[in-house]
Amino acid sequence: MTAANPLLALDYLPALESLGDDYYDVVSAAEFPQHRLRFRNDDLVRRLGLDPAAVSDGDFIEAFGKFQGREPFLALRYHGYQFGEYNPFLGDGRGFLYGQVRGIDGTLYDFGTKGSGTTPYSRGGDGRLTLKGGVREVLAAEALHALGVNTSRAFSLVETGEALWRGDEPSPTRSSVLVRFSQSHIRFGTFERLEYHNRPDLIAKLLEHVIDVYYPEARLFTDAQERYLHFYGELCDRVARLAAQWMSVGFCHGVLNTDNMSITGESFDYGPYAFMDGYDPRFTAAYFDYAGRYSYGNQPLICQMNLKALQKPLKLIMPEAELETALEPFKDRYETYYRQRMLQKLGFEQLDADLATALVNQTIDLLSAVQVGYHDFFFALTEQFSPRWREQAGDIFSTTLQASDSAAAAQLEPWRQIYHRCLQSLKAEQMEQVAALLKGTNPQTVLLRPEIEAVWEPITTEDNWQPFYDLLDKIQHPFGQIGQT
Repeated sequence: MTAANPLLALDYLPALESLGDDYYDVVSAAEFPQHRLRFRNDDLVRRLGLDPAAVSDGDFIEAFGKFQGREPFLALRYHGYQFGEYNPFLGDGRGFLYGQVRGIDGTLYDFGTKGSGTTPYSRGGDGRLTLKGGVREVLAAEALHALGVNTSRAFSLVETGEALWRGDEPSPTRSSVLVRFSQSHIRFGTFERLEYHNRPDLIAKLLEHVIDVYYPEARLFTDAQERYLHFYGELCDRVARLAAQWMSVGFCHGVLNTDNMSITGESFDYGPYAFMDGYDPRFTAAYFDYAGRYSYGNQPLICQMNLKALQKPLKLIMPEAELETALEPFKDRYETYYRQRMLQKLGFEQLDADLATALVNQTIDLLSAVQVGYHDFFFALTEQFSPRWREQAGDIFSTTLQASDSAAAAQLEPWRQIYHRCLQSLKAEQMEQVAALLKGTNPQTVLLRPEIEAVWEPITTEDNWQPFYDLLDKIQHPFGQIGQT
């Protein structure tokens, strides 16, 4: 170990490694011809108790580009349902678990790589990550985190100097290696693989580990069955909350296979993701999702189906009927979380349940009927809101109405009436709270596809990274205060 490198001097814990090699293969990192640090996450450096000023770019490159100074690296084994079909030939094919460390908050975090070379699960691939793919994941993770989504984040991105050939990018294209910082790299598919091999003993062993590390409150139950059921019920709740977070910010993950679902209920692995522009439940992020299986509007149902699929391995060690009972509240919980997130985007922390439901439903109906951007609507609401709206319904979106055609105005009128009723349910002095909540919930910059392409172009043509860093700053501070670190 290079003691002078603070990243290598962290207290790495063999939490997953201690379970034994039934769950992983020990692998080596690739050697790359070039190492240029393109992104480092100083916010996460602080979370580890380090001073960013004491961690050099060279330290990042040594640890997370050259992969010198520590071992072992673990390629995790898993299977998964991909577009509804079971695939037993998966596993970490271009990444590995680099190490696990505790943050200053006491949470155990994973460093996981993407693009670090071939493993036994590469299936003929080169084990690499394109630079554009790395740039896109950095942007997605930072944008979602800033918008309050439970997500993994990028810790570093190093350009590695190789020419890669891909069918979905102009080739040759540049290469990179990303280090992801997350709660866990254990997936639904990790359990599915163990069921495939009929190893209930290994399922129980892994589940006890998951409970110890990620669901410690389940340890209050001395009975194993009660402990397992508590875990599954809590996981269902976390996934319902995550789906509501995605939906409220207009995010489409794109590939919600069971191997892309974390056992902690955390969002991760951003490939063909997209934030939708106009409200459209049929919007898809992946060009290869021809049937729209993973469309924006399908995400809550797909999450529920993936939780249902997880019952197959879990029922080897616990009663199926109890698993079914634990999953039943998923839809109601999702709708509750979604309604609360949407209410906040509309400026309300709390409303009468019937009034809240009516407002959210009327908002979705409006967004479905008129030609207005999803994010544009909420940003316009934030910009135009006035305490006068509580007194005069006619003032609500008055400038917008003046610029609208008769059809759009007719669609807006029912929404204005319900919004006015909601405002009148509050006291006059609460209007400042409404304005503040609108400003603190609706982003000024959204990571739409044109925004990403606009920063990728100068990287490609001029190796100019400043537009990328400028956009990164905006999405890390979506409600203002741009320029802070």
